Amino acid sequence: MTDTPFQYSADTLTQWDHHYLWHPFTPMRLWLEEKPLIIQRGEGVYLYDTEGRRYIDGISSLWCNIHGHNHPRINKAICTQVEKIAHSTLLGLSSQPSVELAKKLVDIAPAGLTRVFYSDAGATAVEIALKMAFQYWRNIGQSQRQQFIALRQSYHGDTIGSVSVGGIDIFHRIFGPLTFAAHFCDLPHPYRFEGSAQECRDHSLEQMRSLLQTYHKSIAAIIVEPLVQGAAGIIVHPQGFLDGVRKLADEFGVLLIIDEVATGFGRTGKMFACEHEDVAPDLMCLAKGITGGYLPLAATLASEKVFDAFLREPSAETTFYHGHTYTGNALACAAALGSLAVFEEEKTPAGLDVKIKLLNKRLNRMKPLRIVGDVRQCGMMAGIELVDNKDQKTSFDYTARIGAHLCQAMRQRGLILRPLGDVIVIMPPLVISTETLTELLDVIEDTLNAFIRAGATPDAARQLRLC
Repeated sequence: MTDTPFQYSADTLTQWDHHYLWHPFTPMRLWLEEKPLIIQRGEGVYLYDTEGRRYIDGISSLWCNIHGHNHPRINKAICTQVEKIAHSTLLGLSSQPSVELAKKLVDIAPAGLTRVFYSDAGATAVEIALKMAFQYWRNIGQSQRQQFIALRQSYHGDTIGSVSVGGIDIFHRIFGPLTFAAHFCDLPHPYRFEGSAQECRDHSLEQMRSLLQTYHKSIAAIIVEPLVQGAAGIIVHPQGFLDGVRKLADEFGVLLIIDEVATGFGRTGKMFACEHEDVAPDLMCLAKGITGGYLPLAATLASEKVFDAFLREPSAETTFYHGHTYTGNALACAAALGSLAVFEEEKTPAGLDVKIKLLNKRLNRMKPLRIVGDVRQCGMMAGIELVDNKDQKTSFDYTARIGAHLCQAMRQRGLILRPLGDVIVIMPPLVISTETLTELLDVIEDTLNAFIRAGATPDAARQLRLC
């Protein structure tokens, strides 16, 4: 028996998982063929399953855990709040935690962002930003501005609006008939682009300029992930790209939406990725790490210019009709306030430099391996791209699921990672020690070397998974 609240055995939970759960982004036929790993508790950077085994949380529970699991400061913030009230609506009322958090977010956000609109997930934060941008132009008498520019290989979530500006075909192709049309420009894959980083940047900015020259009177906003396209495989933008996008938005008079859902709250070494290039957007989307990885919460921050466009005479045309029942949930806001307090008390960003350098050193040590096509890093976000033929830059057959098999092999050694295709993603909680980070990287490097020794074939990957 386990120490779960209802004292169900691991076997019972496995059976129920297979009978009742539908997992996200998961080929369910394959899932049902294997015993699931069921997490029971967490402590610091570690997760523990129902059988008592310990794992390093190498992906921060899908990129959202910042300060580690079961952090006493955030625990206390939630417990204190739940003894007062768990939730009250923001429709026609306000609440203390939501007001306090809004001020703190504005205090730490890039200059010019002055208003906070809450939601519950990164996709909804983006959906809100798109709708705000659309209605902003309508409210000021330019209703022809209904289109958006985004990057190919971008990912902004899975609601219909965010899917419409997402550029990863495998995620969104099937929903094409439901989406609105958007304009996309390339930001070439750095591993396969024949040219310098500066040439790559200029190539993309010229494409964006061309789109704006043609369509700027119809464009509401440009939307980008700053510095890193996460779901594309940790594609790191060339230096100066984000600044170039901001300048183009200003030149052609369109809004700029920055999606900091994955990059925000210290992931890139600064609180927000756009700070690296001193860029302030008109709208900024936050989620994932906002509560330290505790509770669902998101926020869309807007400039006063955008907000002012909604201060017309109250009507269906000028009011922003969007929201949901749990907007500004008190417990989630309390968790976020606790997380921001930990940032201040533990000086989290100041301690990242040594870890970022360690990660960089070890990535460069793995780069010469014959199955490693590219390594990419921005702060504490990193990806190792696996390839079948390094010289010819040939990928493995996608159906071979090399990345998934190797991550499963690492799990047998106490490390939880989730790949993006054949890109091994490394994104541990920021609180991870250098000793544990070294252990994490040792497991990855040892597994890659074992794969090479076994022949670096799909069969070898499957066999490693079973070891």
